[in-house]
Amino acid sequence: MAITSANQLELLQTAEAVAREKMIDPDLVIQAMEESLARAAKSRYGAEMDIRVKIDRKTGRASFSRIRTVVEDDAVENYQAQLTVAQARSFLADPKVGDEVIDEVPPVDLGRIAAQSAKQVILQKVREAERDRQYEEFKDRKGQILNGVVKREEYGNIIVDLNGRGEAILRRNEKIGRESYRIGDRIRSYIKDVRREARGPQIFLSRTAPEFMAELFKMEVPEIYDGIIEIKAVARDPGSRAKIAVISYESSIDPVGACVGMRGSRVQAVVNELQGEKIDIIPWNQDQATFLVNALQPAEVSKVVIDEEAGKIEVVVPDEQLSLAIGRRGQNVRLASQLTGLDIDIMTESDESARRQAEFTERTNLFIETLDIDEMMAQLLVSEGFTNLEEVAYVDLDELLSIDGFDEATAAELQARARDNLEAANRKALESAKALGVEDSLINFEGLTPQMLEALAKDNIKTLEDFATCADWELAGGWTTENGQRKKDEGVLEKFDLSLEEAQHLVMTARVMLGWVDPTAADDYVEEETGAEDEDEQARA
Repeated sequence: MAITSANQLELLQTAEAVAREKMIDPDLVIQAMEESLARAAKSRYGAEMDIRVKIDRKTGRASFSRIRTVVEDDAVENYQAQLTVAQARSFLADPKVGDEVIDEVPPVDLGRIAAQSAKQVILQKVREAERDRQYEEFKDRKGQILNGVVKREEYGNIIVDLNGRGEAILRRNEKIGRESYRIGDRIRSYIKDVRREARGPQIFLSRTAPEFMAELFKMEVPEIYDGIIEIKAVARDPGSRAKIAVISYESSIDPVGACVGMRGSRVQAVVNELQGEKIDIIPWNQDQATFLVNALQPAEVSKVVIDEEAGKIEVVVPDEQLSLAIGRRGQNVRLASQLTGLDIDIMTESDESARRQAEFTERTNLFIETLDIDEMMAQLLVSEGFTNLEEVAYVDLDELLSIDGFDEATAAELQARARDNLEAANRKALESAKALGVEDSLINFEGLTPQMLEALAKDNIKTLEDFATCADWELAGGWTTENGQRKKDEGVLEKFDLSLEEAQHLVMTARVMLGWVDPTAADDYVEEETGAEDEDEQARA
């Protein structure tokens, strides 16, 4: 069928109908038609020709043109689509390189094969335009909740129709528990990710993400939507239990009460959407210990000890509260850990008492053996807070005299024995380090004790150059996060209570002594590293 024999307005009507159905720009459909007609014309007139089609946006008339570009005499590669300046003078008054010669050609008859090819081109272009429209529409909606209708199920994954504006996928591991859906069911989900892929935009939904619960509360609690109440943290065991921490920026508004609502109406609406998931609403507190006590509710907490450097927290609970604090299958403590971002160790009061007794006995025996004193005197030292020989040897004499039963002669004798013991241990450690091959350059380096030198030698660090190549965390130890789990990195000198700042200073001092770095640059490096560590600590808090 020749294009001229058809109703010229039919092209425009078809374009508008397709654009309305696919919700795309009608001009994109017309451009697809122009490209498909141009391909059909090339199959008729020759593939090497540059045939272009223009459809009038008002009348629907399609005009076919052959384009030839003016090029240099020695640059002609395609005689059907290019011509020289001399040849162009027959068509243009003053031709220049880059000018185009346009000749109108007769419309083509669309045979069956050509018509099918044209249809495929139009469908492909329309499909691409539809994909672009879907991606542009949903790329900025990541992190929002949307409603859709279940279209079908594929291998446990739910395909959701977004009210005719596209499709999304709810993977089976993103569904709550064992919930199931039938075709036509309405479903509410959280947009977790939107990706542009070769097969079209992929919209991934989730009903298990903690953010889904936060968005549901934002919809149910006007104070959260208005910013008066803020959700600080969410931890979920999807379909079973969750904890959510909230804070109010107006003293007159109770954040927990506002989220619960009158007779529990607000929180119940969220619970119903989450298939009966039990929700603990907890007041957030800037103090980690207070926040953790709240997070472990309904269990009571006797004592909290925080190790900020390790990112761990130790919680002591009454013996009868242990099972409640841990929860069924560890659920309560696991959610509290997710909420606070800390590793939580829970122990009973009896366990803590036993541990403290073991530490007390160990330190008592240390003083009995090294200072050659009786058990009562050793226990007095431990009770006053002395934990090692260094503290006894170098503490101010008045602190020893403040202990009941200690006179000046006794205190002086204890310090003398402690110092003699330490000197003997230092000599032994230094001899061991030398035997292992430690060089004088490292032995004479200020800041390392004989015991440290021995530990370094056992780790094959025997020269000042070896020491200067170490990273601060290799010496002092540290923590890294892999797959969301905190992992301990043991340091060579960690058992000597060497901090990261001290390790940085020692390493940079060694590098300066060796001439590897400028002293000013070393100071800047230490300041930058210390600042970065402070930021990391704040982020963890």
